[in-house]
Amino acid sequence: MAVSIKKFTFNPFQENTYIVHDGENCVIIDPGCFEPHEKEELLLFIKDNNLIPQALLLTHAHIDHVLGCHFVLQNFDVDFYLHEKDSNTLASVKDYAHVYGFKGYIPPAEPTIWLKGGESLVFGEIKFNVLFTPGHSLGHVVFHDNSNAFVINGDVLFAGSFGRVDLPGGDINVLKESIHQTMFKLPPETVVYCGHGGETTIGQEKRSNYILQF
Repeated sequence: MAVSIKKFTFNPFQENTYIVHDGENCVIIDPGCFEPHEKEELLLFIKDNNLIPQALLLTHAHIDHVLGCHFVLQNFDVDFYLHEKDSNTLASVKDYAHVYGFKGYIPPAEPTIWLKGGESLVFGEIKFNVLFTPGHSLGHVVFHDNSNAFVINGDVLFAGSFGRVDLPGGDINVLKESIHQTMFKLPPETVVYCGHGGETTIGQEKRSNYILQF
């Protein structure tokens, strides 16, 4: 069964938050909502579409992707998924959130399910393979839906670009390996939903991405 994807763009970092749903069940991925109107927009979409949240998933735990985690967990009784190698990344956000102007940031409860990569997640008709893709952060993962030919890719690939590697846990050589050995092994028609900016495809990035040049 086909699933639907709703993208929201939140916070000053222009981070993309995703709700993936099957018409009944939904998962919330990388909630970057911080301002009240952003939180309300996320909540209204879920309520207006009569969706039942089943999980909170993080591709990684940099500040722009986790600002709304507490809000989601406060409103919905769902499991919280994060790769175990990004636990310190999540915990550290409270120490620097104020530097970026997020003085009201509330840290979420600890994740309830620690990912390692290689898991198969099923929420109703929503089915993901979890692929471990470090390099932008130590514990970055992507959520690949093979049946519907898309991947929620966080900050690994962007259209014509790739995730920055100058943050703690970043490593250009590790990121290149994740892209070449994991992302570029996906079918070329796979739609890539990015953590920032618009969508692309694996085929397009294999043909022209800047990371191929070095």
